[in-house]
Amino acid sequence: MAVSWVFNSGLVPGEESVENLMYMHPRDQIVELMGRIYGNGLTTTSGGNLSILDAEGNIWISPASIDKGTLRREDIVCVKPDGEMLGPHKPSSEFPFHRDIYKLRPDVRAIVHAHPPTLVSFSVAGQIPNTAVFPTAKSICGTVGYAPYEVPGSEALGRNVSAAFAEGHSTILLENHGTCCAGNSLLQAFQRFETLDFCARLILGGLRIGQPVYLTEPQMEYYAIDRNVDFHEFVPDSRTSQEMEMRYQMALLIRRAYRQQLFTSTEGTFGCRLDKDSFLVTQRTLDRGTIQPEDLVLVRGHQHETGKKLSRGAWFIKAIFDANPDINSVILANPPNVMAYAVTHETFDPRVIPESYILLREVPTYPFGEHFRNLGEVTKTISPRYPVVLIQNDCMVTTGATLLQAFDRLEVAEYSARATIGCKALGGMKPITDQEIKDLVKAFHLVE
Repeated sequence: MAVSWVFNSGLVPGEESVENLMYMHPRDQIVELMGRIYGNGLTTTSGGNLSILDAEGNIWISPASIDKGTLRREDIVCVKPDGEMLGPHKPSSEFPFHRDIYKLRPDVRAIVHAHPPTLVSFSVAGQIPNTAVFPTAKSICGTVGYAPYEVPGSEALGRNVSAAFAEGHSTILLENHGTCCAGNSLLQAFQRFETLDFCARLILGGLRIGQPVYLTEPQMEYYAIDRNVDFHEFVPDSRTSQEMEMRYQMALLIRRAYRQQLFTSTEGTFGCRLDKDSFLVTQRTLDRGTIQPEDLVLVRGHQHETGKKLSRGAWFIKAIFDANPDINSVILANPPNVMAYAVTHETFDPRVIPESYILLREVPTYPFGEHFRNLGEVTKTISPRYPVVLIQNDCMVTTGATLLQAFDRLEVAEYSARATIGCKALGGMKPITDQEIKDLVKAFHLVE
C-alpha cells in the first residue's frame, strides 16, 4: 500500500546538506556541536568548552570569552604539541584540564565540558544521575565519576578532573560546576554529555509527579538482546521514486524531531511503509542531528539493505506493520516529559485539550519489556483506535496513516505531558469530561 504526501520542512536553508561529523575539520566539528549545546539551552554565551586532539597531536579548542551563540570556525584555537597557539583568540581558560586528560588517557580524542542547568542541579546537590533510568544510557555514558570543586581554569581543577578520568570514567560531574565527557571522537563525547543530561531531566521531571523507577542489570541485559536475528542483508537492484521521496521526507522530519529535543542523537526510530512487504527505517546509533536520506535502511520482508546497521527496533516496527495494514508510519521516541511518566510508572492522561484526545486517545501503557514477552498482544492493541502507546522506561510508540500524522502525535503527546506536569503546581489537572469525550468522538468521527 503506497503512501504519497508532501509537507513543508520548516528547516533553515542549507540544513539538508549538513555532512557527517567524522568528515568535518576539527574547527567545524567544534562549531557544529557547540551550536547544538548552546541552541538546546545546555550552556550560556560564556560557558562551556570543546576540544579535539588530532592525529598530529594538535589540540583544537574553543576560545575564551567568545560568544558561543555566534562561534565561527576561524574562532577555534589550535595548540601545537610544542605549546604554540594559532588563532586570533586565547584558548578556553579550562585548557589545562583538557591537556591533562589527553596526557592521562591515550584513548581520549575529544572532550566536552559545559553547564547544562539540570546537571548543574545534580552537581550542586552532590548527586550523580542514575543512568539506569533508561536502558541504553549506561552503555553510552559508562560509569559516571565526580570531581571535587576547585577554581575554574586553575591547575587544581585540572588535577581533580584528570584524577576522575584516570579512574577510568569517561563521564564525570564537577561539583558546583557542570559536567565533562570524553570520547574517541567529539560526537561520542557529546553523546555521553547529551545522554547524561537526558537521564537527569527524566529523573527531575519524574520527581515532579512521582518517584523514578530504575532498571535492574538483568532488565538492561534483556533489552540488549538482538531481536533482528531473522533479518539478512541484500543488495537492492533498483530504487523507486517513491522510495527516494520518502527517504528525503523522513530525513527532514528526523532532524526536526532531534532539533525539538523529542529524542537524543543516539535514540529515536522512524519507520515508514513503502508497500506491503517493504519499509524504510533509521540506522542504529547513527547521529540523528545530521541524518541524510541515504542513511536510512530499506527493509524487504526479512532482508535489509547491505552495509547498514539495522535499528534495534526494526523487528518491532515490522511486527506493527504486519499486524496493522492501516498503519503506514511508526515512530519510537523518548520525549522527556512523556518519559517522566514512563520512568515513574505514573498514568499519563491525554484528556488535556480537544486536540490531545483527538490525536492520542487513551494511550495504553505497558510494563518494561512487555513487547518482548507478548509481542502479539502489544501489536494487536496498536491500531487506529489506539495509535499511541507508552512502554515504561523505554519509549513512546506513535503511529499514523502517514509519517506526518505519526510525528504530529509525537509532538502533541510531548506538549500534553508538559502541560499535565506543569498543572501539578496549580492544584492538579481537571481533565475533559466523559460527556465531552463522547462529543469529540461524534464530532470528529473517531474510531470506537
